[in-house]
Amino acid sequence: MDADLQTRKADLRAQTRVRVRAMEVQARIAGSHAICTRLKALPLWSAAKTVLMFSCMPDEPDLMRLVDEALASKDVIALPRYSATNDSYVAARVQNLLGDLTLGKFNVLEPRATCPEVPLNRLDLALVPGVAFDLHGRRLGRGKGFYDRLLAAVRGTKCGVAFDEQIVGEVPAGPLDIRLNCILTPTRWIET
Repeated sequence: MDADLQTRKADLRAQTRVRVRAMEVQARIAGSHAICTRLKALPLWSAAKTVLMFSCMPDEPDLMRLVDEALASKDVIALPRYSATNDSYVAARVQNLLGDLTLGKFNVLEPRATCPEVPLNRLDLALVPGVAFDLHGRRLGRGKGFYDRLLAAVRGTKCGVAFDEQIVGEVPAGPLDIRLNCILTPTRWIET
């Protein structure tokens, strides 16, 4: 990746993080709740049988309430799990939040090693966190490329999940950055 692109991404990460950190805790909780409510009302959610969700970091929407509900209604719920062997993430099936999750590499809950892997090309829907998103489906991650490598193999719908404060005019992108099909915020449904 060229130095100019790296610099533009780093600057946008810093600017977006300032906006998200300025959010009141109650606003983050309410935003997460609104995202879960909006997602459950979408035909995309109803139709999806195999879904990749995520455990949030402190500056991301919290979907764990919805993960728990989805375990009862979906065929397969998976979360990302770090694989040290490949220095990448895989999708791993969870069936019980209390028993199947453990603290992972980046201090985020992820499926235990005993949880079976789910082929990425079998996912109907992948819910994707990030630092910033734009209206063209470009996503700015944390800079390691983990999600881009994971999403490259996903054939189902790739949906960004964000607070409104994370939507920006333009996310700088390179050839390895994977575009999303849609983005969901507490107040918006954006088809890209």
